[in-house]
Formats: sequence, C-alpha cells, structure tokens
Amino acid sequence: MSGARVAVATSAAGVEYDADLPLIVDALRADGLSAEPVLWHRAAAPPDRFDLVVIRSTWDYVDRLDEFLTWADTTARTTLLRNPAPVVRWNSDKHYLRELARRGVAVVPTRFLEPGARPTPADFDGADGVVVKPAVSAGALDTARYEPGRHTAAARHARMLLDQGRSVLVQPFLPRVAEGERALVFVDGAFSHAIRKDPLLTEPGTIDNDRDPHLGVAPYLPTEAELRTAAAALSAIPAPAAPLFARVDLVLDNAGEPVVLELELIEPNLFLQDDPAGLARFTRAVAALAARG
Repeated sequence: MSGARVAVATSAAGVEYDADLPLIVDALRADGLSAEPVLWHRAAAPPDRFDLVVIRSTWDYVDRLDEFLTWADTTARTTLLRNPAPVVRWNSDKHYLRELARRGVAVVPTRFLEPGARPTPADFDGADGVVVKPAVSAGALDTARYEPGRHTAAARHARMLLDQGRSVLVQPFLPRVAEGERALVFVDGAFSHAIRKDPLLTEPGTIDNDRDPHLGVAPYLPTEAELRTAAAALSAIPAPAAPLFARVDLVLDNAGEPVVLELELIEPNLFLQDDPAGLARFTRAVAALAARG
C-alpha cells in the first residue's frame, strides 16, 4: 500500500536513546510509507490514524504492564499490530521459559518462586552461584547474581520482589557467559544478523538498574548449534505465523552448548545501526505488511 501510515511505537526513553528508531523511520519513508515515531499510549488514538503499528522501543511497558497489554489488545482491534497482541502478552512474562522447556527447547534451567512463597536456602543452591530476577522485567532491571554460599543475600532479594507481588526466577549462574552473550535477530522468521556482547552481571550481589545492557557489542557469526537452538525457540511461539521481529539471546552452558537466556518479542534492541542489511530486511518486511494490510 503506497503511502501506508505506519506508527513506530516507542516511549520517551526510546525517543531519546533508541539509535534504531530514526533509522527505521527514515528507511520506511524512503520506501514511500508515511512513517512516524509515536509514544505507544498515543499510537491508537484516533483508531484509524494508522494502517500499521510496529512496536519498537516501548521501554516503559514493564512499569505499566496492565496498561500496555490493554493498549496492545485495543490497538489490534482497529489496526494491524506487530508483533501481535497475543504474542506480546505471552512474551511479557518470563514464565514463557517454562513453556519453551516443555516444548524441548534448551533454556537456562529456571526455578520459579510465586508471591506467597517462603524461599529456603535450597532455592538458591548453585555450584557457581545463582541469578535472581523478576518474571516481568526488561534490561536486567532488579536483577543480580550471587556467588556460591550467598543464600541469605539471594533470598533477601527474592523476598523483596515477592513482597511486591512479583514472581521470581532463580537460575544457575553459567560461568561461560564470560565468553559473551549472543543475540540472534530474526525478521519474518528468517535469521538476519547477530551480535555478541559483554556479560551484564559483572558485580556479584549488586542490583544496578542504571547499567548499560549492551556493552561491547560486536558483529557475530552464530554457530549451527546456536542457529538450531534459536530456531527451536521461535517454533515454540504460540502463534500461527512467524513474528515480524524476534531476538533470541543465548549463552553457553557448562558443556559449551547454547541455551536460551531470553526470547525477546516486544521491544528488543535489534542492533540495526550495526547491520545495514538487517535494517533493509526489517524495512522490507514492514513495507510488505503495510502492502498486505
């Protein structure tokens, strides 16, 4: 659809810090679409303002989750939304890792603690320590790792989250994360590009919500095993079609095998500023969606 109206949904922080945002908008405009960045809570008003809403850097959704999910449902009733609202809802809570594991996807082993639980030291056993994080989070907010034997500190962190009514994940710390996290980006279900970045949780016992989540980013050529693991994660998404965009974050377990750390389908950094071909793939996919719409 020539001249289709596309909203690239973002947030105040996204407008300021998302390096991909202006690249996407400019590329879509160069393709003949009427594209503009819009704060997500304004992207569906009035309902017929846009033909397509593409979620990008809605980085404040974690603090406004119910409002954000309602917005996604409402937007999807009047406008084409990508990724779709059911996928957004499913991916907004890291309990999806449990479903991936049930489907045979190799994921970081995860124990879930629910509000009302009484954590015991056994919940935080790990030969190399553990990572404690909330089930609803982005950019490693309220996340920390704990060295072996630091059960009391880890339990205190978990109780803080549980007392706020939040579900908690406890995962073993995998030392080979020192070799870097791998982020594999997919567009329309096909592999596009990948990056490697430095490990995030470098200071044991520290919750640092101001840390940069993408340090040491460099282009990366994934192994066949990493591509297979990422493809398995994508195939487990409960949706009839491949998502417009996806990022599969992998780390190596103690045996050197890739495991899924996170499957990001809402607002991940896609590192398009580091891969012009990836930007072109993304732009073509959005234009094709707009044309079908």
